[in-house]
Amino acid sequence: MSSQPAFNLPDNSHGTYAKQHATSNRSRAAIFRGAKEIISEVGSYESNMAEIALRAQVSRATIYNQFADKAEMMAFLLDSEITRLTDLAIAADSREESLYRLSVEISQDLALRQMVETDPTDIAKLMTITTHPLWVKVHQSLASIFGADSAGCGLILRWLIAQIASPITEEESRTQAKRLVRTLI
Repeated sequence: MSSQPAFNLPDNSHGTYAKQHATSNRSRAAIFRGAKEIISEVGSYESNMAEIALRAQVSRATIYNQFADKAEMMAFLLDSEITRLTDLAIAADSREESLYRLSVEISQDLALRQMVETDPTDIAKLMTITTHPLWVKVHQSLASIFGADSAGCGLILRWLIAQIASPITEEESRTQAKRLVRTLI
């Protein structure tokens, strides 16, 4: 899980508010790390806020100050992961490297591996492309990273989604990323 803050403060932030916001961002990042660790072990359905708080080394009250409930926390966790993966891809030296990095991250994600085993309904929902704002964000991120048209982004997205249920090796990620870039972009 990334240590990147979930929200960035404007450059002119000062004083107590800035300190509180920074503390809130650190708490949120710790909660997300704790949630991913627990999900990696027991899946999303069996995870609970008490275990997540313990793993994150925060109180349950801290979690509930950040999120109304587990569903909201999971939605923000997904959003945070989308941002983390987008930043990872943008930082790559080439489009091929961006695809490769995304592929490896998805194929090797322990939380996704556990959810495939324990939470097939949640995985099916996660893998179903909709007009939900998170899917719109994913599509926009892919378009900005790869400069591909809608059809190209759709193919890239479906290739990456397939790796949730059927992960591939790093070597396969490298070879397939190279082929996709030559073919689509």
